[in-house]
Amino acid sequence: MKNGVNIYFSDFFDISEDVIEAYGAVNISLINDLPLFIDPFLLFNSEDEQLRAIHDEMISYLKFLQIQSEGNKEPTAGMLKAWYLFSEVKQTWLGFSLDGHAGRGLGRDFAYGLHRGLGSIFKSFGKETITKAPHMEKLCLISSNVGRDKISDFTTNFAKKYLLTYTEKFARENLDPSQCKDLTIPKVYFNYETRTWVPQKYYLPYFENDYVLLTPKCILTRDDTFINRSDMLRNLQTIAPSVDDETLRFELDQYLSSILGTGDKYPTKTEKDRAAEILLLKHPELIDYYVKYKEDHEKEATSVSKEQVSEVELMFQTQLTGLVDLLKNKTGFYETVPDAHEESLRRVKYLKQVIEDQDGYRFFYVNGKPVKRESDLQVMFRLTWYGTPLDVNREVNNGRGPVDYKISYGKKNSTLVEFKLASNSKLKQNLEKQVDVYKTASETDRAIKAILYFTDAEYEKVTKVLNDLNIIGCPDVILIDARNNNKPSASNVRS
Repeated sequence: MKNGVNIYFSDFFDISEDVIEAYGAVNISLINDLPLFIDPFLLFNSEDEQLRAIHDEMISYLKFLQIQSEGNKEPTAGMLKAWYLFSEVKQTWLGFSLDGHAGRGLGRDFAYGLHRGLGSIFKSFGKETITKAPHMEKLCLISSNVGRDKISDFTTNFAKKYLLTYTEKFARENLDPSQCKDLTIPKVYFNYETRTWVPQKYYLPYFENDYVLLTPKCILTRDDTFINRSDMLRNLQTIAPSVDDETLRFELDQYLSSILGTGDKYPTKTEKDRAAEILLLKHPELIDYYVKYKEDHEKEATSVSKEQVSEVELMFQTQLTGLVDLLKNKTGFYETVPDAHEESLRRVKYLKQVIEDQDGYRFFYVNGKPVKRESDLQVMFRLTWYGTPLDVNREVNNGRGPVDYKISYGKKNSTLVEFKLASNSKLKQNLEKQVDVYKTASETDRAIKAILYFTDAEYEKVTKVLNDLNIIGCPDVILIDARNNNKPSASNVRS
């Protein structure tokens, strides 16, 4: 990176961002996952034969599992471990981790759910008559417990062979041999004759005792898979006219009427989900009608994917780089450390300074709109802080409420820092759990809260909350003004 702070693949491997862009890959961060994942529908809908083959292989494997489920109503521990359990392919540096890149992967709950589903509700998997082809995303449509992270982990495991070859080609063409290693990678492809997963050797980029995988942008999305449960429930009314069966149409109409509620009685989200689950268990063909509806609108998948990937690149690369430049050139943010709490507080104040007084607020807007996801704010700060001598790690909930990061300089020199959006509906509840910490300010319990606000209404809300809790003026609670209607223009920003 031009500013000397290493964050991205291009920084650590000393290669131009343009080379990665020309290759069609995402310039991943090697500090923290970027919030992107592979969407199986983009594989199915791809014009690239190799990418479509990944989707075909997933379906072949699910058909294989379905045959096994017919002869094994209750899978053994060995069967689950050999055929159903998959770890996250963390080497892509993509996903949902807010600290580093190690996720949970596909555990036993997913494995049992998949086995039961293939043996019951998806008994006709691979023999569809309504849709153009089978889709593995159907697994997430029946239950709210199987979300995008599970679908993504499953898909990436089957895309692994392609990603390994894709990355190896890039490494041989663009990287120095000192940056790569020949490695034997486990579980690359499934041998149907021996019924075992087979390892294979590859020449790959190597970073901090592990290999790195690049992923093409064209198969990535962000918010959810193109085929997903929430979208299906929203579109049941839309697909109703295409349902041939009169009885099914009637029951669908009854369901839609029930979730709208009557008079003063409106069902909760849990009640709506349960009603949907009962309907889908009774009429699994509804899932196929929904999938057909998505197939008929397949062009939307590509356009949405491009927009979402561009948004992530804008926020976590272009704008983050600009923020790091400001912090490096205008403040002492990346300088040496005497005390973790003092330095953490000083760095939060530097952030406040560049956001409020040096045009830094603009890095927290995407297409003119302020950051909506608190997780995005937290990842941005995680990446920004990486270039300091401080150790920055995600801190687990330790009883006083969720804490974003533990900032340390040595084992006994640490403090806690949490970044929040003023728009968070649970901000007061979150602050209440730490009131005693802020009031006593003892050295062993010091914690810093940085709260970003984008409007006058948000400022009024957060000051009222602080007044109600009697912690207004607390030196460890820092309000950061990111409004765009009260700042000097970029040309007038003082240096």
